[in-house]
Amino acid sequence: MIKSAVTIALVPQIKSGPWIFWEDLEQSMEKAAAMGFDGIELFTPSADAIDPNQLKELIQKYKLQIAAVGTGAGKVIHGLTLTDPDPKIREKAISFISEMISFGAKFGAPAIIGSMQGNALPNANREEAFTWLAEGLASLGQKAKEAGTFLIYEPLNRYETNLLNRQLDAAQFLESRQIPNVKLLCDLFHMNIEEVSNAATLRACGPHVGHVHFADSNRQAIGFGHTETASVIAALTDIRFTGYLSGEILPLPDPEAAAAQTIKAIRTHLPR
Repeated sequence: MIKSAVTIALVPQIKSGPWIFWEDLEQSMEKAAAMGFDGIELFTPSADAIDPNQLKELIQKYKLQIAAVGTGAGKVIHGLTLTDPDPKIREKAISFISEMISFGAKFGAPAIIGSMQGNALPNANREEAFTWLAEGLASLGQKAKEAGTFLIYEPLNRYETNLLNRQLDAAQFLESRQIPNVKLLCDLFHMNIEEVSNAATLRACGPHVGHVHFADSNRQAIGFGHTETASVIAALTDIRFTGYLSGEILPLPDPEAAAAQTIKAIRTHLPR
């Protein structure tokens, strides 16, 4: 069964980003539960920013799951990426993500690599950047496997990275580099920029699809833009996707309205 999630970010430095809830963790979880979400996608400054015991209590109290944990703070706060030319920075990036993997695994949740993939620098050897990316993903995928979960890699649009922008290119990269235990995060906002057909792309990627950011063409809640959603849901059903549709979207017109529209759209297309 496809599940629903809402994003909660607790990183002040990214407060202008596409996350629905921002402030108090428990208050946000209470709202998510009341609206009927199955889980939350959590963004924290570091792996030790939240007491795991406290989070476990909140999960039990509000009957929510942790859908995934984000690692973007590693780049935003510390400037770490997997493709930095400096091997010491790449090592620190792997360490930061490894800690997030361990944190998420305590709750059965995978970690997401999005912005921490970095970029190939101007006039640099692009193949070298891809080698570093492959090495980082392989190492972290193994770390996730040992922790009992998997790793999520998110292809971003061309304005956010010059590495892998299209989902099928990313899937073929994982296959050709023989990188196991890493799945794709298919973000519909990025896909609306890069793909010819979201539905066809999802079908082509099939078993590689591990998580979906349920975002409309304008990065608002599904229904507030012009994304054609029925075909996307049909494609996910056809590939037997059982992960999360997660609202990583701008909190517009306000967080509550964005969350309400997200769960409404999910329930419209996936009635229970």
